[in-house]
Amino acid sequence: MKIFDSHTHLNDKTFGNEVSDYVEHAKRLGVVRMANVGSNTQLNERAIKLAHEYPEMSAIVGWHPEDANHYDKAAEELLQKQLDDSQVVALGEIGMDLHQQNTSKQTQEHVFRRQIQIAKNMHLPISVHNRDAFEDTYRILKDEHIEDVGGIIHSFNGDVEWMKKFLDLGMDLSYSGVVSFKKTKEVHEAARQTPMDRILVETDAPYLAPEPLRGHQNEPAYTLYTLEAVARFKDVNPDEIAQATYTNTNRIFGLDE
Repeated sequence: MKIFDSHTHLNDKTFGNEVSDYVEHAKRLGVVRMANVGSNTQLNERAIKLAHEYPEMSAIVGWHPEDANHYDKAAEELLQKQLDDSQVVALGEIGMDLHQQNTSKQTQEHVFRRQIQIAKNMHLPISVHNRDAFEDTYRILKDEHIEDVGGIIHSFNGDVEWMKKFLDLGMDLSYSGVVSFKKTKEVHEAARQTPMDRILVETDAPYLAPEPLRGHQNEPAYTLYTLEAVARFKDVNPDEIAQATYTNTNRIFGLDE
């Protein structure tokens, strides 16, 4: 079994200087590839650095909505240089977050749209953060014709209706530990109905550890437990989910299997 953690944050300070230990643990559980995702200058730089140090890793760089207040001309120029790096496979994580109050909705939308335009100019897929902002995220992606490059709705936590709407835009859906939680029935059903050629798995580590480790610090190795949850809802062998999600993630990121 080969598993691809499509969205993780080993570039986060939480993991300190122990990245190699987490990589080895991931391998023991079948997680042989992972994409580290940035959100600002420092985390973008760290994601790229790790991708050059570890053959198992790729980098995704972009400006998170929580950091949108600091996105300016200089940040954009640096981002465009970072996107040219050979280890960068997508632009992200970008999007809308109406749960937090640090950045205005107007600023978030401006920065989101601007980065989508950059991704389209550079022919890169995007990784989308959506928290309490389904309507706005959908509207912006549709307005910007995201089907031109596609990408991933990371840690998808919507119902079947939203699943279908995002799939119709050309986006693929990545499921995190949320899909394993007992009370997220709508997410269970969305995972069950997501087509096998449009589904991915992730950790979003150090956040959202799946059952049976909910409440603990998450890490890439635990992608296995999210994958097993998806397999239960789809009533298929976990090996089948592993193969499909591994293939889908490589396809989106333009990587060889």
